[in-house]
Amino acid sequence: MKDIQSQDFTAALDSVLHGVCEGPTRVPGVVAMVTDRDDDIYSGAAGERRLGDDAMSEDTVFAIFSTTKAIAGTCALQCVEEGLLDLDAPAKAYAPYLGEVQVLEGFDPDGQPRLRAPKTDVTTRQLMLHTAGFGYDFFNEMYKTMAEAHCQPSVVTGTRAAIETPLLFDPGAKWEYGTNIDWVGQVVEGIRGKRLGEVMRERVFNPLDMQDIAFTRTEAMKSRTATIHARGDDGGLTPMDGFALPDHPEVDMGGHGLYGTVPEYMKFIRMWLNDGNGPKGRVLKPETVEWAVQGALVPPQKVTMLPGVIPSLSNNAEFFPGVEKDWSYTFMVNKEEAPTGRPAGAIGWAGLANCFYWIDRAAGVGGYWATQILPFGDPTSFVGYLDFERTVYDAIRNS
Repeated sequence: MKDIQSQDFTAALDSVLHGVCEGPTRVPGVVAMVTDRDDDIYSGAAGERRLGDDAMSEDTVFAIFSTTKAIAGTCALQCVEEGLLDLDAPAKAYAPYLGEVQVLEGFDPDGQPRLRAPKTDVTTRQLMLHTAGFGYDFFNEMYKTMAEAHCQPSVVTGTRAAIETPLLFDPGAKWEYGTNIDWVGQVVEGIRGKRLGEVMRERVFNPLDMQDIAFTRTEAMKSRTATIHARGDDGGLTPMDGFALPDHPEVDMGGHGLYGTVPEYMKFIRMWLNDGNGPKGRVLKPETVEWAVQGALVPPQKVTMLPGVIPSLSNNAEFFPGVEKDWSYTFMVNKEEAPTGRPAGAIGWAGLANCFYWIDRAAGVGGYWATQILPFGDPTSFVGYLDFERTVYDAIRNS
């Protein structure tokens, strides 16, 4: 992949980054990188960590939100490899609350939730595939009602109560994006007898030499953390100085809780490009990597558009509308070539504050785009990311 590196390649990607940091609907700042199987082949930063404040730099720390999920999923896959986790056994064997969870059927005339027992137990496979029945209040009207009328806490609080919520349907009935991977993290904790952050450090971060990534930031990380900004109706940005994922959370949220830098995440992407191998040891077996990246939803289950029911947190959002998409362990898989040039069978996902990544194992290339803006699906950041990815594939085609 080194053959696509050139002054033109770098200049084209720099142009995308600097372009989104200009104009009335600019992003505050962005860090983006591209890697092949061996090393980073592009790294760029533009804009500011906070409007009017320090410049963005490659070592800026981001709340990476749902790009945490693949790391928690990797920890679960390690448990499968060691024979410690049966993906099809009741997950309550590892995380006892899942034996108590009920299904939310709706609300009675007085507004009280109508609950019943699920027809089957939740399994870890269903959790990893987002078919267990858990959702998010910013993507689901019933969870939104539970939050507004029944004090169901937001997941950004990092509390156990935020994930001890009812199911939206019987396990296995359909795909619904939600707190499922937070529960995968709890399964891993039940197996390992340690907090998820400790497991990640020992079994993922150390073998990959990932340092600036954690559920709780060091003082040095705090000093380099980008501020999350709110996009207003007029397109302007307001720093959300009082909003951040909690350090020292009650629960290490496997679905969204990590802080990290883009260079550290690139090391994780390279592990997937290199069949599970890292610079200081193997993280996954090659055969595990091979099956884990395959789409595994069973029709009529399918990846759908994410409806933004809390406009301050998310717009309606979908990768590649009209392109059929599947889900694996735990990534989105596009089943057809995407408009950016991303081929069928590649994997990727995103984080709430408009972080995006992809991993193309066939071509041996992957990338990460990091901004800190709410709501999700920000038009400037998301379109900028798609332009960034498209520019990489244009260079590959022309090399």
